[in-house]
Amino acid sequence: MPKIRWGLIGLCFLANAINYIDRANLAISAPNIRVDLGIDAATMGFVLSAFFWTYALFQMPAGWFIDKVGVRISLAFAVGWWSVFTVVTGMAHNIGQLIGSRLLLGVGESAAIPSFAKVAYNWFPHKERGLACSIFDSGSRVGSALSLPLIAWIISILGWRGSFYVTGSLGVLWAFLWWFIYKDPEKYRPIAPDAVDALLAEREPQTKNITETEKISWCSLFRYRTIWGLMIGLFCLNFAIYFFITWFPSYLMETRNFSLKALGTLGMLPALLAIPGGWLGGFTSDWLLRRGWSATAARKTCLVTGMLLSSSIALSVFVENDLVCLSLFALAYASLSFAGANVWVIVGEIAPTPGHVASIGGIQNFAGNLAGIFITTFTGVMLTITKGSFIIPLSVAGALCIIGACSYLFIVGKIEPLTIDSTNK
Repeated sequence: MPKIRWGLIGLCFLANAINYIDRANLAISAPNIRVDLGIDAATMGFVLSAFFWTYALFQMPAGWFIDKVGVRISLAFAVGWWSVFTVVTGMAHNIGQLIGSRLLLGVGESAAIPSFAKVAYNWFPHKERGLACSIFDSGSRVGSALSLPLIAWIISILGWRGSFYVTGSLGVLWAFLWWFIYKDPEKYRPIAPDAVDALLAEREPQTKNITETEKISWCSLFRYRTIWGLMIGLFCLNFAIYFFITWFPSYLMETRNFSLKALGTLGMLPALLAIPGGWLGGFTSDWLLRRGWSATAARKTCLVTGMLLSSSIALSVFVENDLVCLSLFALAYASLSFAGANVWVIVGEIAPTPGHVASIGGIQNFAGNLAGIFITTFTGVMLTITKGSFIIPLSVAGALCIIGACSYLFIVGKIEPLTIDSTNK
């Protein structure tokens, strides 16, 4: 059972890495695409944001869909879908085709993160779930880090269109692999009955808060303060983190004068340091739980600390030395990852039943990915108005990190299964 569950979370890690390579592909190719298709900075900002419109919009229906059909179907379908439209992006010859392919890419990727959270919930006991979530979450950092040298290298050989063909093919292969490998733990009861029963027993207390006649519907989740606190917190976290997979390559090349080679080496340092940052965040919260801390104290400590440290992103634009600038970016990215690992643990810990895990994840991720729309479009507009200055976008990102810390600390309530009470009927 341990080998199976770590293998499955490893596959989720791999899918998330492919996910972010496909997302970052456009950002890294942006300078080449702008020259080839004659796109200005503001228009490129709208192209970069197109993905986030459908990605955010489909989060909530995707979460509901995952809880209904299970993660075997949802992940195979999602990864296969977005991989096909990654390939299609490389076929675009005008703005309309480029935006259309990105919109459809967002539809497929919307089911990814809530599905990963559901896999962690299905397969991992409470006190190991933080590390499990940090592992799949770190796939996004690995994808971000690998995308810089990988995409730069592919572009140098095959051009920007070839980069979409290659990365899209990777996802198609993964989807077939997942379809034939994944099973829920219940399927393994004949092989390891004690291990499966112990794992399933952890979910039982969550259903005791709700009677058969008093169920928490999908719509009623929005009545809970904790849900809104998670939505605000992830919006603030993602506003900063999505800078790294959208405008960060352009910032290094256009403001810091990095070459394509330097972008693929020095430029990947923040993402590389964010990988152990995320693992540390998940390990730390699990370790605090094992030391006797409550789930509220353990998870919130990591969330608030990570968000406060990540506000260093605002300082990066004001320093002249490139290495100091990259160091501040690295601190911000690692801190965001430290907090981000715990974002997905909470989804399972507040879910009133197993059938609410992906739904809550989708609701949270909907709000979080509205930030993708804002950071991409807002940055593009600010670059046009200020003639290429990143001061305003990065300052706003730093301020939102502090607001996010306050949301997790004061708006998110006790980390425990949601219950029906007089205020939420």
